[in-house]
Amino acid sequence: MHPDLYLFVEGVRARELWEEADRQRKARLVAPASVISAFEERLGWVLVRTGLRLVDRHACRPHWSPSMPPR
Repeated sequence: MHPDLYLFVEGVRARELWEEADRQRKARLVAPASVISAFEERLGWVLVRTGLRLVDRHACRPHWSPSMPPR
């Protein structure tokens, strides 16, 4: 894809995303969040944090290989 065309498409996509974010923001101002949606949001962030901890924990540990002496 030509670079100018690519930049144009990405600009249109960015505008669409900003418009969607504005719609979501306005919808939240009109209707207060229910208890269930608040719980779902908090649960989602807990799952994200847990996943990041798991990835971080496994990234730091060296991989064992048969040629490595036991500790």
